[in-house]
Amino acid sequence: MERKKVIAGNWKMNMLPNEAINFIETFAPLVKNTKNEVILCVPYTDLFYALLTAQETNIKIGAQNMHFEESGAYTGEVSAKMLKSIGVEYVIIGHSERRQYFAETDETVNKKIKKAFENNLKPIVCVGETLEEREKGDHIEIVTKQTRLALEGLTNDQVKNTIVAYEPIWAIGTGKTATSDDANEMTKKIREEISKNYGNDTAECVIIQYGGSVKSGNAKELFTKSDIDGGLVGGASLKADEFAKIVNYDV
Repeated sequence: MERKKVIAGNWKMNMLPNEAINFIETFAPLVKNTKNEVILCVPYTDLFYALLTAQETNIKIGAQNMHFEESGAYTGEVSAKMLKSIGVEYVIIGHSERRQYFAETDETVNKKIKKAFENNLKPIVCVGETLEEREKGDHIEIVTKQTRLALEGLTNDQVKNTIVAYEPIWAIGTGKTATSDDANEMTKKIREEISKNYGNDTAECVIIQYGGSVKSGNAKELFTKSDIDGGLVGGASLKADEFAKIVNYDV
């Protein structure tokens, strides 16, 4: 089955609203002919501006996190309903930085995914191992378990509409990249885990991205592997021309 490629930029805590507007105005013409899906996951303060600026383009806008409750006494948090109300389509859930610095767990990841679907948001769910876990040989077990727990209790249709981003933590922002074979092996294992729990038809539909020091120089090698369906791109998504080259890797 031919899956589409989905390439998402994660700006993390970067870009003021005026910078976001300038970026999208520069970037949009560079990617207007791509057949790949393009997403920019921007900080909360940029969302409204990014949505307005991207309106007549093929660029989708996503958030970088959300809370699993609908509303309530959660100072500083943003709900799925709030994101949906302004037109956000995607949301990153369970990024390793959220797990590492903000006490995100497999349980909260699962709750957030369910809440995203309740509000018609498409989740981009991050899984990945540390260097220590890889060196000990536990990486496959760790990542397949994260995948299983993230998707627990979802319907087959919901699983089909979940994007899984495999991001080895040791490759994020370090300049180290998993080799394309290592990355493909892990995305294959993730797909096998989904197949085991939801059947092969569902697993074959799931978009599985690779993330971790993706740049224009290695995008084609990574994205043309059998089980890698695009990327979740950090640092390189902050430069319009560089990110456009990644999106247009197949031109």
